[in-house]
Amino acid sequence: MLESQAQIARAEKRLELPVMFRALRHRNYRLFFSGQMISLIGTWMQSVAQSWLVYRLTGSSVLLGLVGFVGQIPSFVLAPLGGLAADRYSRHRIVIATQTSMMLLAFILAALTLLGRIQVWHIVLLAGLLGTANAFDIPARQAFIVEMVKGQDLVNAIALNSSMVNGARIIGPAIAGILVASIGEGWCFFANGLSYLAVIAGLLLMEIDPPPRGQQATSALESIAEGFQFVVHTGPIRALLLLLGLVSLTGMPYAVLMPIFADRILHGGARGLGLLMGASGVGALAGTLTLAARRGIRGLGRWVSFASAGFGTSLILFALSRRFWLSALLLLPVGFSMMLQMASSNTLIQHMVPDELRGRVMSVYTMMFMGMAPFGALLAGAVAGRIGAPLTVALGGLASLAGAALFASSWPALRVEARQLVIAHAMAGGDPPEEMTGSAFAFQSSKPEER
Repeated sequence: MLESQAQIARAEKRLELPVMFRALRHRNYRLFFSGQMISLIGTWMQSVAQSWLVYRLTGSSVLLGLVGFVGQIPSFVLAPLGGLAADRYSRHRIVIATQTSMMLLAFILAALTLLGRIQVWHIVLLAGLLGTANAFDIPARQAFIVEMVKGQDLVNAIALNSSMVNGARIIGPAIAGILVASIGEGWCFFANGLSYLAVIAGLLLMEIDPPPRGQQATSALESIAEGFQFVVHTGPIRALLLLLGLVSLTGMPYAVLMPIFADRILHGGARGLGLLMGASGVGALAGTLTLAARRGIRGLGRWVSFASAGFGTSLILFALSRRFWLSALLLLPVGFSMMLQMASSNTLIQHMVPDELRGRVMSVYTMMFMGMAPFGALLAGAVAGRIGAPLTVALGGLASLAGAALFASSWPALRVEARQLVIAHAMAGGDPPEEMTGSAFAFQSSKPEER
């Protein structure tokens, strides 16, 4: 008997690593994951190269903020339309269309740069068009995950999706730093365009049986309003999105000011910028893999508050540092905390929202996560021009700390409603009781402090 138990324990231990990647058992998700990983490396290469190009052409923190604003404001303005499209039309086809559009924009930016014709207004215009594509891509892509992976593997799929972003975030900036310093920004943009071929190929190879979409009796405006009303009147989702919006507005714009830290404060140049962004990516990857190792969602609310507090504290310490390698080390917990909050919030929301509203609710998520960032980028650029980048980043860290404290004080009262929403979602999805025990009912606990 004891020998049998020991054998079972050894078998479970051997399965620990596969469990962390269990969502890859689904063929469509494997295709999505592999193609998107290659594409995102190119995306991060372009992001770093574009920031450096704007800084090289202008030397202006205000224009760095402006490009960030224009590139992300469509996610705030147009995301509701993107969410509506994701609920009414094929999410698979929407993602193919948006990824193809992004590829063409990358090639145009590469051509202008390599031919020596690039001007700041070109960058601003192309950033705005890319942001428009993202406004439709992100809600559809987030909702599309549920069509590729169902049941308990959804938690793992969302975490792996975030780890994919951050794995690319490590590799992309490092490559961009080398390429920008040696052969210029244009080749980074060209490589990004080529990288989209991988994700488009993966999407075309999928065998998708989309869920039925019922006839829409309401107008587009009424349907969009329905999604907002669900968010406003659902306490746990509202609290998660408000905290995410606050952190996106005040804390996450630190990345927009990173060229100033890399050049003027830490004296690392383009290579230093790539290393700093890569360090943040290493931390973010660790955060998402930490979430991927979880089997259930119990305690994720507390993780969100702790992550927000850790993000704010790390940002303040980073703002105070004047040594390059210390700053790079401090960006590890910055990336870890930022991504842990984002991925945990995403996971909780996906487990609470009904599928017929998923696209519209994820569009509000997009507005809070991506849509608030442009306002933060513009504000950070303007404030940094007056009081300096370090103090601007430190103030953002303080705001994140304050938001974490407010969320932590309100979450205990929202747990019961959150648990009921998770159970209702699991029942609607037809999950068997044993799966619900591992995920939906994982909110329950015999300890009062865990309820």
